[in-house]
Amino acid sequence: MTRTWQDIAKAKQAALSDSIPPEWRVPTDIMPPDSQLDVTGFPRDSGFFTKDELKYTTAKIPEILQQIHCKAWKAVDVAQAFSKRAAKTGKPIGPLHGLPVSLKDNFNIIGKDSTLGFVSWVGVPATYNTVLVDVLLKAGAVLYVKTNVPTAMMIAESVNNTFGRTVNPLNRKLTSGGSSGGESALIAFGGSVLGVGTDIGGSLRIPAACTGIFTLRPSFGRFPTANAKSGLAGQEAVNSVNGPMARTLDDIEFFAKNVVNSEPWKLDPKCLPISWRPVDVGRKLRLGVIWNDGIVVPTPPVRRALKHAVEKLQEASHEIVDWEPELHQEAMDLLVSPTTPFASVEHGKFKHVGYTGVFNILDYSAVSFPSGIYADSELDKAETGIKTLSQMDAQIQAEYNAGAVHGMPVSLQLVASRLEEEKAVAMTRVVLEGLGVAA
Repeated sequence: MTRTWQDIAKAKQAALSDSIPPEWRVPTDIMPPDSQLDVTGFPRDSGFFTKDELKYTTAKIPEILQQIHCKAWKAVDVAQAFSKRAAKTGKPIGPLHGLPVSLKDNFNIIGKDSTLGFVSWVGVPATYNTVLVDVLLKAGAVLYVKTNVPTAMMIAESVNNTFGRTVNPLNRKLTSGGSSGGESALIAFGGSVLGVGTDIGGSLRIPAACTGIFTLRPSFGRFPTANAKSGLAGQEAVNSVNGPMARTLDDIEFFAKNVVNSEPWKLDPKCLPISWRPVDVGRKLRLGVIWNDGIVVPTPPVRRALKHAVEKLQEASHEIVDWEPELHQEAMDLLVSPTTPFASVEHGKFKHVGYTGVFNILDYSAVSFPSGIYADSELDKAETGIKTLSQMDAQIQAEYNAGAVHGMPVSLQLVASRLEEEKAVAMTRVVLEGLGVAA
């Protein structure tokens, strides 16, 4: 009898559920009710995790590695705290020894499916590793979970017919973004300290912005991309890139340094032979501000966050220049803009990737970072009678719901030139200092 796609998806979901040992399943009597939208406090408040497990999963990467390498913590215990899956212990085998790292579904791992949400790719396990997987394994990382994506990884929400929809742990009625939305949700929930996603139009930055975490979108060639699975094989007009996602900028830089300094160009011919370079960006920056992209005006929380950032940076004596999206002549150290028009948005309502996608076309380095501002239903009420820039803008402004996004973190984007990842990270650090936001 021929199986329907629903049968295949149901069987795949059951197999995934069965792979979790019973002792690691959350008892139904302590599961948060559907009415509880923010579930990020569940690990701390539920009593399901031990004190040690909470200690491991809230630590930053340098502390985790230091404690493992000096044998104060066991790699197996740390790995189990994140994934309930053991890691090898003993003498450190690399700079990431014992560090649990989560991966977006399109990273091939021998023997594991990379479905990209396609039911037709269920039961077709990879026969080779993505180059980045080999780099991470050689460095000692523990690869313990793959995370959900939208079908073909080509929309800004993470939903497909195989695994269903990933929701935002800060508010389950809102999207965690896409296409690396499984990663952003897991990191925001505390289930991963470091994840790796991809970006072809904003797929790192959008989910990071929807959940208030950090990410780096590198130029093509800085991190290895060979042997990753694509939802649009053969499309090379705009290259997809890999990048880290984490709760701190320090953890983003840690990943970047270690991957680049592993000389991945010896394994991926499209990877550029450029080691991670020390940079001095100074203490005063010249920043071009993109208030809107000429197509969609950001929703009120994002407008307020950008205005607040500009005021704080001016107070810190940085030079601010209003930057038009076209016909500009002035050189800037950095551009600052919205990452998306939204703090986050209800499921099915994410529209417009123009703030991120343009920099994929240019292949510029970019960082999305939490601004320190949170959406407020009183401060960020919908405005009436404003002139909209396009039909898309009119629809986004009409659908904006201040109450739905109340309390959500608002992120912004910093953009440097091509192959300036080191500068992008360093200048983000300077900007965060000006905003009073932790790196």
